Amino acid sequence: MTELRLRVNGATTVLSLPPQVSLLDALREHLGLTGTKKGCDQGACGACTVLADGVRINSCLALAVQYDGAEITTVEGLDDPLQEAFVRHDGLQCGYCTPGQLCSAIGMLGEHRSGAPSAVTADVSAPRAELTDAEIRERMSGNLCRCGAYNGIVDAIREVAAP
Repeated sequence: MTELRLRVNGATTVLSLPPQVSLLDALREHLGLTGTKKGCDQGACGACTVLADGVRINSCLALAVQYDGAEITTVEGLDDPLQEAFVRHDGLQCGYCTPGQLCSAIGMLGEHRSGAPSAVTADVSAPRAELTDAEIRERMSGNLCRCGAYNGIVDAIREVAAP
């Protein structure tokens, strides 16, 4: 067993876990934060996306011990205009992927603001790419929605990102 301190949604918790426990399982099974979803459990769907020190990660691929002392934000800890924009623009249907979509969108907007390019960025030497629909879709491509709410998700992100 390994003792670690996880700071999740502003609260610090000390856990004693086997070192092979994923961050996803620590959140869901040991902290009762079930908003973060287990989809594929192999990093392909994005349902488990959370923010670690403001950076989006697939929590199913991360060991909890790797994030000892990090600030983890799950959907339960969000208070962001994107949440209301998702509702306004029908950026969700069944809702299963929504927690991961929201955390990913918040992380993606931070990446964009910092000037990180994407695979579709036309001018990678520019200080910041224009956040076109193509940019949003590429930057969010790690999050799948089986219901097909992609247009609403893009509309919500575009609205919140507008100057």
